[in-house]
Amino acid sequence: MSSPALNTSRSEEIFTAAQSLMPGGVSSPVRAFKSVGGQPIVFDRVKGAYAWDVDGNRYIDYIGSWGPAICGHARPEVVSALQEAVEKGTSFGAPCALENQLAEMVIDAVPSVEMVRFVNSGTEACMSVLRLMRSFTGREKVIKFEGCYHGHADMFLVKAGSGVATLGLPDSPGVPRATTSSTLTAPYNDLEAVKELFAENPDAIAGVILEPIVGNAGFITPEPGFLEGLRELTREHGALLVFDEVMTGFRISYGGAQKHFGVTPDLTTMGKVIGGGLPVGAYGGRADIMAMVAPAGPMYQAGTLSGNPLAMTAGIKTLELLREPGTYERLEAMTQRLSAGILEAGKDAGLPICGGSVSAMFGFFLCAGPVHNFEDAKASDTARFGRVHRAMLERGVYLAPSAFEAGFTSLAHSEADIDATIKAFQESFRQVA
Repeated sequence: MSSPALNTSRSEEIFTAAQSLMPGGVSSPVRAFKSVGGQPIVFDRVKGAYAWDVDGNRYIDYIGSWGPAICGHARPEVVSALQEAVEKGTSFGAPCALENQLAEMVIDAVPSVEMVRFVNSGTEACMSVLRLMRSFTGREKVIKFEGCYHGHADMFLVKAGSGVATLGLPDSPGVPRATTSSTLTAPYNDLEAVKELFAENPDAIAGVILEPIVGNAGFITPEPGFLEGLRELTREHGALLVFDEVMTGFRISYGGAQKHFGVTPDLTTMGKVIGGGLPVGAYGGRADIMAMVAPAGPMYQAGTLSGNPLAMTAGIKTLELLREPGTYERLEAMTQRLSAGILEAGKDAGLPICGGSVSAMFGFFLCAGPVHNFEDAKASDTARFGRVHRAMLERGVYLAPSAFEAGFTSLAHSEADIDATIKAFQESFRQVA
């Protein structure tokens, strides 16, 4: 089956120019389309469930700015609130009442959070929470999981999934060996491996950090008992449990993955949705742990734009919209239907395929599966995924340009959008089979 013609000449022209201005022509590596082939699409504008490129092509968007656009792009209520807020100034560098309002909403919603500190990105939140884990426990070593991504800070670039996996890079050059020597890794969903690490490092591990649902090694869910087992192990060894909910926070449920699964960590990192599309991050948890953070305590962390009024405004309005009755039920039903349609389309085309969804997050792998961890995920046919990605673009559907990223739905996606997407998958899978 031949693909529809897609004119992206203006995108190609802009990206060619960008390569002499920015490393790889992008401000974040996965955007460069290295793992899927072809040149990246240059966006011009977004609205609702759609993105338009500079050549005028429209796409049904399943990236949603990599997660924040859960209410849809440029949601009128958010835009209106931002227009009002910007008249008062874009940054104060001083306390503002909006910080209190968003903090109260986060604390009310997220089971683990008794106090919260706002920062400017998920990476910054994870850097800060790592320092907090170490300062509270007096220990240096930390356990993370292979394929889990916690931002690009030196100590986390160990088997980090996401862009590192997409580009086929080893642990990044420029990261001192001493920096990562205290970062221990285990396969996701492997409790026994975690037990062994605790046994081999008695009274030395500050805590365990993980994505409660992996979204940066593809979409991987926790096996029954895995999160509960980590909760027990960390308590047993006097270590802290940290959920990186930058991706899952307020997307999996209003209280995040921890509320969905009923497992409460000691600390949580957040971002994306709580900024409503503006740069924001946060970390929070038990009050006794958060009391270590300056100026209440000795652990220093600061940021000029932290808690800025625009990010707080967008976050508040987004969470207000998500609190409306039926929101998550609608997201769950829609995403389940999309995921089932993708898997059925792949099987009908004779392709090995597995995957699934939780609430407004989904993914698939082009392998028989099941996929329990990053090692399993690497069996996915990434070359074929690249062809699928291009075929879907040509049919007006924008997927993450990597086989190792989750997909996201939004309240703006319609039943017609889901139908059109499933049809595009049916045609694309047949094309590449």
